Amino acid sequence: MKTLFHRAWVLYLIALIFLCGVGILSYTFLTNADSWAMKRSNRHIFKSGNLVTAGTITDESGVVLAESSDGKRTYHKSKDIRTATLHIVGDAQGYIASGVQTSYNGVLTGYNLIDGVYGLKKYGKGSDIQLTVNAELCATAYNALGNNKGTVGVYNYKTGEIVCVVSKPSYDIQNKPTENINNDTKGVYDGVYLNRFFSGVYTPGSTFKVITSACAIDNIANIDSQTFKCTGEYSVDGNSVKCMSVHGSINFEQALNQSCNSAFARIAIELGSEKLNATTAQLGFGKRYKVGNVTLARSSFDLTGASDLEIGWAGVGQHKTRVNPCHMMMIIGAIANGGSSPQPYFIKSVTSPTGNRSETKSGVMLEQMINPATADKLADMLRSNVKNSYGDGKFPSLEMCGKTGTAEVSSEEGGAAPHAWFVGFSQKENFPYAIVVVVENGGGGSSVAIPVANKTMQKTAQLFAK
Repeated sequence: MKTLFHRAWVLYLIALIFLCGVGILSYTFLTNADSWAMKRSNRHIFKSGNLVTAGTITDESGVVLAESSDGKRTYHKSKDIRTATLHIVGDAQGYIASGVQTSYNGVLTGYNLIDGVYGLKKYGKGSDIQLTVNAELCATAYNALGNNKGTVGVYNYKTGEIVCVVSKPSYDIQNKPTENINNDTKGVYDGVYLNRFFSGVYTPGSTFKVITSACAIDNIANIDSQTFKCTGEYSVDGNSVKCMSVHGSINFEQALNQSCNSAFARIAIELGSEKLNATTAQLGFGKRYKVGNVTLARSSFDLTGASDLEIGWAGVGQHKTRVNPCHMMMIIGAIANGGSSPQPYFIKSVTSPTGNRSETKSGVMLEQMINPATADKLADMLRSNVKNSYGDGKFPSLEMCGKTGTAEVSSEEGGAAPHAWFVGFSQKENFPYAIVVVVENGGGGSSVAIPVANKTMQKTAQLFAK
């Protein structure tokens, strides 16, 4: 009897091990099946490591950006458009991880967990993807950057539709300069596979004063009645935060209009690290946002152990602060939209090989970023910035609100000339669009980033203003 019991116990143990093995195998299959199917050795999809068989990618107006034909992947006939849309379309080798051809390769090849890529064999294609971006607008933004590296992004702050994504440097996907990229000794192609809009982080410079302003409005009751005296620097503990000019006696709104470092260093020190940390956390710093299948680089704000001088520098957008351009666009869009940003997205629709079309739902709101009254106050101040500092003539007929930034950078970020920033949005009822521009080592935000923003927004208005 005892022998039978022991034998039964062994059988139970074997059965348990078997079931555990089945469970582990099932979990491994469920979590890895798509990556196994997308391996570049799969000849149904790839040839010599290049994606060759997949659905068509079009822009928001139906212009074909990528398709499969005669056993290879072909692209738009215009070199300008191929180059400008490279980072949103992606490459056929998968180097650009955030590009649609990599981040949505399962959709494009028709892969599913039940049938694998059987549909690809049956129908000869996967699903087609229509983007929300406009190819012509991307080309305009790309050309506006000139010879500079950087990024431009535009979205509808009411719906979340991203209509422009540009990252530079880029290359013509149909005629890839492989040898030049691999043997680049001058840095011409530095970060060429990085989509700077989704995956880059930068010192924000004075664009961060918008965030310091939000914190001040929420936490300093008399901020509007305070007066700030700028002598060209703000002295702190025997050191100082330097200002670009001597602004004299100015109020809060004028301090933002004139981008006064002295005033904002004083405001940041008055607020202190606890309040600034709370505001940046509410605005999504430290959080990993997702835009479709793409995870944004995380913005960071760190005042751990910071002195008053370092807090002052942080308040004007320097110190250790790093911001992702898409995230900054979302923050400025939240200000435009009463305190909350819609979830940005760039996939307009997916059409299966059998013709079934599914559209992305718009208007899905993220958590409240800013108090509505604070957002309204900031919008007025940013409108004042354009009218009283940059001039409406820099953005004809757009009713723009915005803030420039001239971000001093470390050697890790390229050193030399500062990054030029612009973030802003139109208040026109028929044109609810926000923009972010970063020109790497471009110099002054007003002189360099604003012209890029204006050219891009004028083209956006031509295409999308109702």
